[in-house]
Amino acid sequence: MKPNRYKDRFFDLEVLQWSVPIFLATTAFIFELVEHSLEDGLRFDLAFTGETIIFGLMGPIIIGFIIAWMRKLFKAEKQAIAEIHILNLDLEAKVTERTAALEQRNTELDKANHELQKLDEMKSEFVSLVSHELRAPLTAINGGLEVALQSADSLSPASRHTLEAMMDESARLTQFVQTILDISRLDAGRLTLNLGPVAVAPILYRSVEVVLGSHREIKWNLPSEIPPIWADEIYYEQIIRNLLRNADKYSPPEAPIEINVHVNASDISVEVADHGEGIAPEMQKKIFEQFQRGHKGESAPPGWGLGLYFAKKLTEAQGGALILHSPHWLESNASGSSFSIAMPVTSDEPNEGDDA
Repeated sequence: MKPNRYKDRFFDLEVLQWSVPIFLATTAFIFELVEHSLEDGLRFDLAFTGETIIFGLMGPIIIGFIIAWMRKLFKAEKQAIAEIHILNLDLEAKVTERTAALEQRNTELDKANHELQKLDEMKSEFVSLVSHELRAPLTAINGGLEVALQSADSLSPASRHTLEAMMDESARLTQFVQTILDISRLDAGRLTLNLGPVAVAPILYRSVEVVLGSHREIKWNLPSEIPPIWADEIYYEQIIRNLLRNADKYSPPEAPIEINVHVNASDISVEVADHGEGIAPEMQKKIFEQFQRGHKGESAPPGWGLGLYFAKKLTEAQGGALILHSPHWLESNASGSSFSIAMPVTSDEPNEGDDA
């Protein structure tokens, strides 16, 4: 409602507050005069006086008070609406100001995000380039060391031991470079997965033989029949090997590693459980991130903190899930950890066109 209209109505109520009671009082007084003059002649007796007071005085006074009360309410409403109008103007100004600030902040965040994406792309390209350039010399070094080891019988035991250590470290570095390349391709969406039916048991036995050999006791818990899963055989085996290396790295030398296979309706779950110290709850939220490790410090086992990150990424890229449980052994002093990798069975295979 406009201010002028409020002012006009407020003026109308002020006029009515006085005009209506005066009109009613005058009308009542004239009516009583006429009435009593026509009946018994004009006499200012008790009846005339009482009726004049009631109808000509008290009624108009009550009406006047009612209109005055309405004026008060109207004035309060007018003041409240004026205050609301001021608040609305102030709120609109604040909203406009905050909206402008938010738009500016969004622009800055968008710019910063764009720069971060660009930096991340540059980082990935740099890492991929460096890793790619390292592959050729590492291949040459590995080949030379293999040739040297073939004729190492003529070397002293110390020289042979040094050569074997160099071969092991070169192989470890080669594996690291290959992991970096695979992670770069996976993050960029350029890692090709050849999905198809995969037999689980042979991969488990082969992975244990390659990663652990005979230096670690293995407790097997496999069902008699395991349906094939829908996965990439090469990368599925790489996931299993990463989990075995992780369990071997954080378990005491004399402690066994347990491998359990669970056949479910829609997936096959392979669980690798160790007898290590377990993973702290606050660390469990970060354990699958890049360069995160369960134990840090000088006494921590060697590693890069990429195995679990790559394993989880590879698992999810194939439509599976990698889940951590720690502690695993509630009744043992060494609570341990277990990693379960669940992959869909062949009967639930996705379309070939969905391959990454």
